[in-house]
Amino acid sequence: MKEKELQLEVKDVHVNFGEIKALSGVSLYIDEGEMVGLMGPNGAGKSTVIKAVFGMVPFKGEVLWHGQSIEPTPREMVERGVSMVPQGRRVFKHLSVRENLEIGAYTVRSKKEIKERVEEVFTFFPDLKKKANQSSGALSGGQQQMLAVGRGLMTDPKLLLLDEPSLGLSPKLVKEVFAKIKEINTERKTSIIVVEHNIKSVSDILDRVYILDKGENAVSGDPQEVLSGGVFEKIFLGQRK
Repeated sequence: MKEKELQLEVKDVHVNFGEIKALSGVSLYIDEGEMVGLMGPNGAGKSTVIKAVFGMVPFKGEVLWHGQSIEPTPREMVERGVSMVPQGRRVFKHLSVRENLEIGAYTVRSKKEIKERVEEVFTFFPDLKKKANQSSGALSGGQQQMLAVGRGLMTDPKLLLLDEPSLGLSPKLVKEVFAKIKEINTERKTSIIVVEHNIKSVSDILDRVYILDKGENAVSGDPQEVLSGGVFEKIFLGQRK
């Protein structure tokens, strides 16, 4: 069996917003084809980590892509095969589902290839295909989240960064969205880092998990072991000393 190759590594990353320390020495890694969770309570710095990786916020520390130290910018990361789906189901509500997906392929010049990628997204999200020519503003919350993920796939990423895809969704829709995300990970072999508030909603589909607390690494490892170890509850109940 072929050993997985290290894809992305974050080393000792610090981020300050003025006098506020958002991250204080966070480190993590993801291998090719892995699905890794980045979790913690509100304000733990989860979203800031993937924004640093994608080059959206300045930081001190090091980001490595396949062992090579890089200075990330959004354009460079897209060219390297990284796509980010931000928090909040940011779809263009006045445009159709198909038009939203086509916008996601802004780096692709071939109309034929764009059409093929749209159809590939529809294989993962058949409900979107049924509504391809409808306004995305008429979609349900779950469908809008699936559209946002689908748009992130239009650059054919090797690594997908998802920022709280379950935000504002019912438990039933959360389950459906995460099932689709796992399908993408399995079928496309796309590595995924998913930022999530509640580990219990996603733990059974993750390979590994990192828990952040107050901008620092708190615990990492197998999701089930982390859940059973008690540290998770202590952090979320504010009992960590």
